[in-house]
Amino acid sequence: MVGPLAARQLAGLGYGTVCPGYGAVEKVVSYGTDCPGYGTDCPGYGADCPGYGTDCPGYGADCPGYGTDCPGYGADCPGYSTVEKVTADKEKSNGAAVEAPVAEHHERGEWGSQCDFMLSCIGYAVGLGNVWRFPYLCYKNGGGAFLIPYVVMLLLAGLPLFCLELTIGQYASLGPNKLFQKLAPLFSGLGYGMLVISFLVVCYYNLIIAWTIFYTAASFTSQLGWSTCSNEYNTQNCFTVAEEQHCLNVSGNTEMFWNKTCYPISDYCENFKFTLFNETHCMNSTNSSIIKSYDDIGNRISSSEDYYTNYMLGLGDHDWSDFGGLKWDLTLCLLAAWLIVGLCLIKGVQSSGKVVYFTALFPYFVLFILLIRGATLDGALDGVKFYITPNVTRLGDAGVWADAATQIFYSLGPSFGGLITLASYNRFKNNCMRDAIVVAFTNCTTSVFAGFVVFSILGFMAKQLGKEVKDVIASGQGLAFIAYPEAVVHMPISPLWAILFFAMLITLGLDSQFTMTETLTTALFDEWPQLRSRKAAVVMGTSVIGFILGLSMTANGGILMFTLIDWYASSWSLLLLALIEVVLVAWLYGAEDLLEKMQTEMDIPIPRFLYYYWFVMWKFVTPLVLCLITIMTFVQYEPASYGSGPSKIVFPPWVNLLGWLMAATPIVIVIGVGIYVYHKKVRSGEVYSWMDLLRPTDEWCPASERSKIQMPTNGSMKDRSGAENPSFVPEK
Repeated sequence: MVGPLAARQLAGLGYGTVCPGYGAVEKVVSYGTDCPGYGTDCPGYGADCPGYGTDCPGYGADCPGYGTDCPGYGADCPGYSTVEKVTADKEKSNGAAVEAPVAEHHERGEWGSQCDFMLSCIGYAVGLGNVWRFPYLCYKNGGGAFLIPYVVMLLLAGLPLFCLELTIGQYASLGPNKLFQKLAPLFSGLGYGMLVISFLVVCYYNLIIAWTIFYTAASFTSQLGWSTCSNEYNTQNCFTVAEEQHCLNVSGNTEMFWNKTCYPISDYCENFKFTLFNETHCMNSTNSSIIKSYDDIGNRISSSEDYYTNYMLGLGDHDWSDFGGLKWDLTLCLLAAWLIVGLCLIKGVQSSGKVVYFTALFPYFVLFILLIRGATLDGALDGVKFYITPNVTRLGDAGVWADAATQIFYSLGPSFGGLITLASYNRFKNNCMRDAIVVAFTNCTTSVFAGFVVFSILGFMAKQLGKEVKDVIASGQGLAFIAYPEAVVHMPISPLWAILFFAMLITLGLDSQFTMTETLTTALFDEWPQLRSRKAAVVMGTSVIGFILGLSMTANGGILMFTLIDWYASSWSLLLLALIEVVLVAWLYGAEDLLEKMQTEMDIPIPRFLYYYWFVMWKFVTPLVLCLITIMTFVQYEPASYGSGPSKIVFPPWVNLLGWLMAATPIVIVIGVGIYVYHKKVRSGEVYSWMDLLRPTDEWCPASERSKIQMPTNGSMKDRSGAENPSFVPEK
């Protein structure tokens, strides 16, 4: 970094006292013959070299690149004044100067250390789905046998996409909105499509964090609010196992718990036009062949479900026609969630890179504690056996493989723009291939580990309720906010275990939210570089907008809006973006070209077997897998709905139409921006064929090279105003 300037100074080309920052303050000595690389010994910097002497178009009078408009070499340069101080007191004993660590992207910023990046990637990949979805998929798809398609899909689709995005992001040092403009101008809209999906997800994902904040705060009590049905907010359908058992015992099995009291089972049957058949079942009054358990004819729900649905969410009887008003407690929790995100990202990766040391590692600490606690509970072994017992016959079901591919894809998070953004802050020669492999397998290992934790607790819960493990299994919000809260009620010191669990969920959610929000702010900074000086204002402004747009989901019917966005925002359109991306890079740009750049420019050593692995995956296998997943997504499509059973809310057609429009928006942007770019370039005469827009531009290169390309080439060194900069005019 100091070499060109030092060589130019020694050659008498003008970087002496006229240059603020390279006189006595930065004494560069001994770059003579004793320094291999800057003297006559070196064919690159001395008189032998046509690149740095008077005949060099890059550093002489005809060099347009080092005036005040260059952020790299003046007193106004953060890269060569304070960041790269090479001073006399840092000289080695042999007279050579020692360079301080250099920030490669001093304008954009970069990770403080490699560990910052790794933990951020792990935090992004290891999210809520690892805890509340993967264990359920194992139960649903053959127990331990599900690990086979899970690992296979990791190798065929998840890992190749993960490595590809880290590589192109690190190579170009750009966010997705600018990266694809340089890689293939016709597909400039691909990056913007990713940003649209991230924006939609950011708006609703923070609501989950708000829920966990709500539950964490509610757990600081001697008696958990969902442990009983005697609260004012409980509905008549609320019941607990303890209250139910009490009614059965005192009545001789003739009464059940309903409407906050012991209620005759015969009367309960009649409420739903049934008659009492025996102590546990009711018979349909008009069709005697229909006999159901009294639990199945009504809408009775556990106290934990009543707390979640009717107290925390406040859903009640609200639907799309009666959305209700804002819930102030949820609104405050959402505000707190966005405040945390804004403060942690206020300095970009410099601040978030430090926060992840806690948010990425804390979940492992809690999972380990919960595993130890769960292993000591009665019934835990039954749950674990249920989790790991393989049912290999399920491997012949295409749906099992589709579930495995979908889980891997959404867990690792390609095509949201997040991986590209994280990698764009890396040093150019970081080994991102190694990072991709480590993070991907860490993600899978965490999922398996979390499964043992979840099923040990579900086994205990089933034992306490007198049910089979399969009858207490839940997925998604049902596991986090209904099944687990129900389980901790039966544990000693239940508030402690509730606090630990929900605090873990907060950190799991925050890591993913950090990356998606950082993706949006990075896009703004890359689009309008002048905003970088107002980074704090941009980050907090983004948080305010996210908070405002999320307010609708804190209303009584807000869970319906949440479900709609979750159902459509990152569905088939995300898969199509991933397919376009891998075809664009592997076929139009060339998988072999990317691998060559990894080896020759980024200095990433690629073993032969890995070279062929990446090549075959990127070119053939991964696109095929993405095609199959996309087709399965359309085949298995169902209109959006919320809940199940008698209380299920089916969304009206106009709401599902809104969802389809939401899902189609990223694809429309890709097509629309492509058409716009084509007509603009053809009209201006820059290109004559659309094929020209499928090739990389001159700016598809490392950031250090791009900064030179973007400088004026009129033969004079001028500042941004167009005025001659006397400090950088070479001496005659």
